[in-house]
Amino acid sequence: MSGLALFISVFLACAVEAVEATTIVLAAGTARDWKSALLGTGAGLGVLGVIIVAIGPSISKLPMNGLRLFVGTLLLVFGLQWVRKAILRSSGYKALHDEDKIFQEELAAARKAKEGKRFGVADWYAYTLSFKGVLLEGLEVAFIVLTFGTIQHQITLASIAALAAVVIVAISGFALRKPLARVPENTMKFVVGIMLSSFGIFWGAEGAGAIWPKADASLLAIVPFVTVVSIALVQALKSKKAKEPVQVRATSKTDFDELDAESVLENSGFIKIVKDFGFFWYDFLIGDDLIGFAIVIGAMEATNLLVHGGSNAWWLLPLAVAALLPINLFRVTRN
Repeated sequence: MSGLALFISVFLACAVEAVEATTIVLAAGTARDWKSALLGTGAGLGVLGVIIVAIGPSISKLPMNGLRLFVGTLLLVFGLQWVRKAILRSSGYKALHDEDKIFQEELAAARKAKEGKRFGVADWYAYTLSFKGVLLEGLEVAFIVLTFGTIQHQITLASIAALAAVVIVAISGFALRKPLARVPENTMKFVVGIMLSSFGIFWGAEGAGAIWPKADASLLAIVPFVTVVSIALVQALKSKKAKEPVQVRATSKTDFDELDAESVLENSGFIKIVKDFGFFWYDFLIGDDLIGFAIVIGAMEATNLLVHGGSNAWWLLPLAVAALLPINLFRVTRN
């Protein structure tokens, strides 16, 4: 993987997370109190820094094969979530991600929330809203930087790409005092999801012991493969939807994008924070697709078993992904 490809992949992924975090902080500051919102932002960044310092060295000390397997599995699970949601949005089964609408909803929720001062913070709601938004979105940024940077031995370049994305988005957002609604976030999520899934397939298979026929050049085939499968599924679902009667689709309670978790922080005690933190990691690693998560883990294990049995099963993981995506998508779009 070249330095340019690494930079672009990390930059785009982190830009998506930065847009969402900026929208939350803007809503908290605009509707409530800027000082409290910025204090919450600083606190979130501080906690995030502690987590990175604590976890970062441990990841880099893993054996290379173990690191590839660990990173590949997480990237594949995480990336497939993005791809699946992007396909549902592109095919019309899920509403497009609208930052301006989200901003207005966050703004309305913030204005309705009760005022309260705690621990010297003038507006506790604005503080906790910004803190949680920055911390949760920041954890995804940290994950991307640590995984991509560590496995490619270019942690500095990955960090620069992430920092550039965050700074550009934050400056633009605060200069305009409104969400970056014109940023093609849905397209970016589709592209990033495909990239994360492709790298997950590549590193996961290597970690399981498989050897790719053309080494790193195999990525030039994996990325188009995942892209073609995704586009084909978009077209298939569009055709399926065109044949269905018009109906209002109920929001899934298990879809994290629709839960608006950041807007329910009025009673954010310690137990609630712990629960929300646990929910974040469950959603991050598994989401609303426990079956898909199990299939990915099973495919990794099957690859490892075949390799130890004398078969270079590099092909198994791509085929598992090609089978998993349509199974999941047609399951969730079933009438």
